[in-house]
Amino acid sequence: MPTHSQKALVSHAILPPQGDRESPRRLNSDMAAPPVRICNSSGGEPVSSAQAPTGSSMPNGVAERRINPVGRAATASVPRATIGGLRLAVLDREQTADFMIEAVHPNRRVNRPLYLTSANGEVLSRCSTEPMTDRLFRAADLINADGQPLVMVSRLRSPNPLPERVATTDLFHDVARKAEELGLTFYLFGANEAENKAAIANVRRAYPALKVVGHSHGYLRGDALRAKVDEINALAPDFLWVALGVPYEQAFVDEFMPRLGNVGVIKTSGGLFNFLSGSRPRAPRWMQIVGLEWAWRVWLEPRRLFWRYLTTNPHALYLLFNRTRSSSAKD
Repeated sequence: MPTHSQKALVSHAILPPQGDRESPRRLNSDMAAPPVRICNSSGGEPVSSAQAPTGSSMPNGVAERRINPVGRAATASVPRATIGGLRLAVLDREQTADFMIEAVHPNRRVNRPLYLTSANGEVLSRCSTEPMTDRLFRAADLINADGQPLVMVSRLRSPNPLPERVATTDLFHDVARKAEELGLTFYLFGANEAENKAAIANVRRAYPALKVVGHSHGYLRGDALRAKVDEINALAPDFLWVALGVPYEQAFVDEFMPRLGNVGVIKTSGGLFNFLSGSRPRAPRWMQIVGLEWAWRVWLEPRRLFWRYLTTNPHALYLLFNRTRSSSAKD
């Protein structure tokens, strides 16, 4: 077990920005995304991707993609471009949904889930300033662009531009329609109990033939959390949607992937369940197209999001114009 000082170091490294008061986001060694495995076992210092020994996996978690042969093999055909410093999949929504469906085919299954996450401007900014967050994102097998500014700048700066924004809020429905036709299964983990139940109810109304094998809120810790993870693994869903927020859902995957070998694909989902439940409306379509959905969110939640976007948006623009280039799937 880590010492009190080790816990403090990790908690300080991944606590939400000042002003973010969402209660389920606080972490300690027994919370939903236990930080123990993000520590250097000898000194308790957070481990960044730059500190990881070449040719080895990160401590007890998933390997960083550059040294992850399973992830590289499973996604070798996907073209990528480095946008704002992160290697993003050059796929549209339909292609991403098809890739996820194909990934759970029995002949394509590997001995662990395929791990997909998403990046927007805030993620780019945080990855460039928070080594732990950067390491967690670079561990993903595939990163989608969930931000219209990333698409717009890629068309200006990259010879291999992103075809469109792949918002998880839309991608969920693309995958659900295909999964419903094919008899594939879902599990939804995250948000609070009321939001989770409302999201499930709406999903079942929208997709009556979709097999949702289970769901759970994200307010679990300790033995209850570990038991829930084992329950999910026993249910063996084709798709596990994890909605805990950045970087806690990524840390959840890092911690529990070894216990989820029967799951096909894990997709981190941010605030997806809030939209599925109906508690938060989507921005008008024109705001989504011009890259102003963040402004809509600030208007809805000014106390929580104003300072966050004020500090991350300018930095993200700098990264987009200075750390964007093309890269092949084999990079």
